Amino acid sequence: MTQNPPQIFSGIRPEQFTKLSEQARAKGIDMNGNAGTASKFGVEVSWDYSPETGELIFRCTKTPMFVNAATVYAKLKSVVEASLAAS
Repeated sequence: MTQNPPQIFSGIRPEQFTKLSEQARAKGIDMNGNAGTASKFGVEVSWDYSPETGELIFRCTKTPMFVNAATVYAKLKSVVEASLAAS
């Protein structure tokens, strides 16, 4: 598999990241801590959040053959944006 470029979000406050993590866990995605890897349904994503800079980086590291990284990134973007709008 080719390396997918990361998806980067800026200006994420710590309380917004906490809320986003809680929402992910409620959907069965074990997003604990400022950095880590989670997988569900054959999709694997890693994240790295810096509270100091407010930067959140997602990397789609694995997908099943019927899902591409662009689809995963589109979903991540909508979830992050919805979470930020609700904050």
